Amino acid sequence: MQEFNRSDKQYGFLALLPLVIFLGLYIGVGITFTIMGKEDAFDQLPRHVAIFIGIIIAWTCYDRKTKFTKKVEIFTEHAGNSGIVNLGLILLLAGAFSTVTSEMGGKTAMVNMGLTVIPPSLLIPGIFIMSGFAALTLGTSTGAQAAFIPVGVAVAQAADLNVAAAGAAVIAGAYFGDNLSIISDTTIAATNGVGAKMKDKFKMNVLIALPAALITAMIYAVVGGTGKVEGDLSFNFINILPYLFVLVAAIAGLDVILVLIIGIIMAGIIGLAQGNLGIFQFTKAIGEGMESMFLIFLVAFLVSGLVALIRYYGGIDWIIKTMKEKAKGRKSAEYVISLMSGVLSAALSHNTLAILISAPIAKEIGDEYKVPPKRMASLLDIFACCALMVLPHDSGMLMVEQYGDVSYIEVLKYTFYPVIFVICTVITIQFGLLDKDKKLSK
Repeated sequence: MQEFNRSDKQYGFLALLPLVIFLGLYIGVGITFTIMGKEDAFDQLPRHVAIFIGIIIAWTCYDRKTKFTKKVEIFTEHAGNSGIVNLGLILLLAGAFSTVTSEMGGKTAMVNMGLTVIPPSLLIPGIFIMSGFAALTLGTSTGAQAAFIPVGVAVAQAADLNVAAAGAAVIAGAYFGDNLSIISDTTIAATNGVGAKMKDKFKMNVLIALPAALITAMIYAVVGGTGKVEGDLSFNFINILPYLFVLVAAIAGLDVILVLIIGIIMAGIIGLAQGNLGIFQFTKAIGEGMESMFLIFLVAFLVSGLVALIRYYGGIDWIIKTMKEKAKGRKSAEYVISLMSGVLSAALSHNTLAILISAPIAKEIGDEYKVPPKRMASLLDIFACCALMVLPHDSGMLMVEQYGDVSYIEVLKYTFYPVIFVICTVITIQFGLLDKDKKLSK
């Protein structure tokens, strides 16, 4: 991919305005229509339209010396980068996997098994834990969300539980597992970026994340409701095999794209053998599943291109420079590292990219104030993940809205984990916990 230089004129904070306008329009209009009692409040101004307004502003209101054609070229080159294409492939295959398994009876079997094994009062916490385990083994929050959001929503609907709470539980669990997974790209980027050992980073993350996860699970047990489990809950274990394969293959370290392809084929073979699917029903289900993910892929594509323009105009550099200037001592250095990772993750809508950008700066700040590498790696990963959990345009949030027919605000009300996780991390920083060196600079 072609690399672009920065614009001759760097706009600093002003370069972030297209992103601010997009978020302000989408969230502001959605909240306004919600207050007015309008149905589908957040669909009145579609998110991709709001993003495109921001893109047009980025194309037309900055750096008049640069040709419009080049600005479009910057957008298209970076909107279609390998990370976004990889995300798109995962989303398309996940959509196909979800639809095929549903058509052959897998989703019903999975839902019935969940309703049979998990007590009704613990269904939402159970969804949270299952999603976390999936992400831990897959090494990707996106893969876990793609696999479990349809199931979690279906379980909630079948048990007459709060669908928004179930969706929020899947998102939270996915980032909980991804944050701890040693095969996650965020873990690899964070540890390699600051020179930390994976086992050290894992130990520290567990000690911070586990209390937050336990508190979250208890809250979901209280607010999730007891549910009404009625009707025939019988299921054929064979129909669950594609889901189990996805988990087992992930533990074995297979790539998530390959795992989903094999899972689709396995689900198709089972459906054909049982007579639940014909060959063209199978291919149609694949197509319909992929189509269900087009809009989410489009949003990711547009946001990635918009962020590239913001970087070109100096917005990301301004964030890094501002964060770096705030570090005055050991404790403040840890706060700066955390805030920088979170802000970049929110601005870029990509936790791994945020870590890759902020890790060298974090290492420079951390080395100066003697912050251990394991702490730097943990803080980078924690705040990058927490930021994405509350974004209205994160792929997980979009999928919950898609499958659960709920609004962003409804899901946000039940997004407890990132808040609790951040509080636990702030306590760790403030009181110098999990650190043998207690002599912190003020």
